[in-house]
Amino acid sequence: MDCIFCKIIKGEIPSYKIYEDEKTYAFLDIACDSFGHTLVIPKKHCQNALDCDDEYLQATITTVKKIAKHYVENCGFDGVNIFNASGESAQQTVFHLHFHIIPRKKEDGVDIWPLKEKYDLDLKDVCDKLKLN
Repeated sequence: MDCIFCKIIKGEIPSYKIYEDEKTYAFLDIACDSFGHTLVIPKKHCQNALDCDDEYLQATITTVKKIAKHYVENCGFDGVNIFNASGESAQQTVFHLHFHIIPRKKEDGVDIWPLKEKYDLDLKDVCDKLKLN
């Protein structure tokens, strides 16, 4: 398998490890686009949140929460952004499930929300199309 994250888990590619347990691994993103940008991945390969089994998905999100709380409670951050891209159309670029944690401080200048015009949507219609019955 030619998955860069699987190679990181195996120690074939170096990383800056933040945390590791039996099912998950967390490390700093080498993009260096914000201080502390952390990736959390399951040790079992899956492409994204849609094909990950429940056991590993739960373990991964539990690790995300543990690290996020640590950043706020022990590292001086005011909050965190947590996000995931599942699928190419969602701008996923590495096809191994991963969650991003961006530690935040007030007025840090980081803006992760895209600027878009407001859509003219009928929310009842949207709800009717998306509702899980």
